[in-house]
Amino acid sequence: MANEGSSSAALGEREYELVLGLNESDSGWVEARTHCDHLLSALSVSDLSHIPPPYYPCTRCEHPTENWLCLSCKDVLCGRFINRHMLEHFQKTDHCLALSFSDLSVWCFKCDAYLDAQAILPLQPVYEIAHLLKFGESPPVRTLEEPPTA
Repeated sequence: MANEGSSSAALGEREYELVLGLNESDSGWVEARTHCDHLLSALSVSDLSHIPPPYYPCTRCEHPTENWLCLSCKDVLCGRFINRHMLEHFQKTDHCLALSFSDLSVWCFKCDAYLDAQAILPLQPVYEIAHLLKFGESPPVRTLEEPPTA
């Protein structure tokens, strides 16, 4: 995502492959990471009452959709396919963690990867609040699959 330019250069090489579904067993499925070295320094969960609702517009251009919540300062900015304000915010502030209001996924700009917000304990509170704000209910509890019995 940090690359600038046209066509595939506008996206990081890895991100471009993910958007096209390459190198992910031809299924288009992206495996979210369950660990991120930037979490403790970038995540601010001290006051989750300041999370705006998922329909909140970009604070720079007021675009109503495809917006991301900065998990460091709680600013809401549009994604790379709109006006790239979240990417610019990362480049200026080094705030690397963002939650998508579209699908509640979490992206780390430094890892250049999605993070599993349900599996990473420090991300669970912000994910749960965002889910509650978006759907009016707590997220379903994710369980580990039991191995089949013989």
